[in-house]
Amino acid sequence: MRINLAYGKTGLKIDLPPGLEADLFEPRYVPGCANQAGAVVGALRRPFASPPLRERVNKDDRVGIIFSDITRPTPYPIILPALLGELEHVPDENITLFNAAGTHRANTCEELQQMLGADIVERFRIVQNDSEDQASHRLAGTTRSGNEIWLLREFLECGVKILTGFIEPHFFAGFSGGGKAVMPGLALGTTIFRNHSACNMDDPRVGWGITRSNPVWEEVQEAAGLAEPTFIVNVTLNRDKEITRVFAGDFNEAYQAGCEFAHSTAMVPVKRLYDIVISSNSGYPLDLNIYQSVKGMSAAAQIVRPGGSIIMAADCWDGIPEHGEYGRLLREAANAEELLARVREDGFACQDMWQAQIQAQIRLKARVYFHTKNISDEQLRSCLLEPCADIAKTVAALRGKYGPDPAVAVLPEGPQTIPYLVRD
Repeated sequence: MRINLAYGKTGLKIDLPPGLEADLFEPRYVPGCANQAGAVVGALRRPFASPPLRERVNKDDRVGIIFSDITRPTPYPIILPALLGELEHVPDENITLFNAAGTHRANTCEELQQMLGADIVERFRIVQNDSEDQASHRLAGTTRSGNEIWLLREFLECGVKILTGFIEPHFFAGFSGGGKAVMPGLALGTTIFRNHSACNMDDPRVGWGITRSNPVWEEVQEAAGLAEPTFIVNVTLNRDKEITRVFAGDFNEAYQAGCEFAHSTAMVPVKRLYDIVISSNSGYPLDLNIYQSVKGMSAAAQIVRPGGSIIMAADCWDGIPEHGEYGRLLREAANAEELLARVREDGFACQDMWQAQIQAQIRLKARVYFHTKNISDEQLRSCLLEPCADIAKTVAALRGKYGPDPAVAVLPEGPQTIPYLVRD
């Protein structure tokens, strides 16, 4: 049986051992809009619960537009020209683009040009969030849980605030898009740490596709509301990274509609657990490093049985990565138990602790084998992962552990598909 995994820019073809069949779980395919740019313009002119964008903005307004960083496949060469076309009455010097980097590294000039288009990078001022620089943030308010929400000062000073992004299930925030553009996107590290705390990551209500009652999602939306967003432009994408729907308008109404649509296409009910689950991290740019690939591991973990095995395939052109604290947290722990004990200590707060914690939780449930050509075996082991040079051979070897006919599942598009167990 041949399977095709989303991997880097080229994909990865795998022939499973003879006689071995696997269940494939993929999102419901939705064709891309015939006119991608036209779909965006149409949504901006006929938004959810809001006047058209052009009518919301005066020529003298100071406009802030948040865009996603390199870790997201949001198609900005389509979205931004359409959006900026509706703002043509506003001088370029009144518009600032804000990179929602959260705790991620800043994007290079080359990456910004690739993401946004060279003409847009040349035309507009771009500000990238630095979550360690408190001076560039100010207190916007305090959430019901007591989290002080420090957000990028320049964005808060804009009279018109536009949030952009794309919506897909998210492994602890319920869904991406929406308020995540503001927090963690433009937030100070301490604010992010409190929202992404070990206590929250341990909460059973924190997970894929869960919004209401999810303490992470609830606070993200509350924090974004403190910034008083004017307008939102979110899209959903298919496996070809084509826009399938555009959700624009009121921050809450448009986002809710987008989440409902994403749930209907990406969440897949599954009736049993599997011995082996093979997953990707949805290919470029989502599989840029191991850190981001925890999402693909988490998707697989939803349907792997306790004591089972997960096989991940991710390009990881950005490494572990070297920036941030994720790699250090993993290297300094002898095993998953030790890592979890550390992040759960009272008062412990560290960048990337949430990603390391979720990976450790997955590791307690299943062994995780990792296939990539860009990270050494030694580095993989330091990340509490098992090197996997050849996926087909690893599957063949695991037959010795689970028997000649193990239950195998494949998530060819990784976290673009989120399986969830249902009982008859």
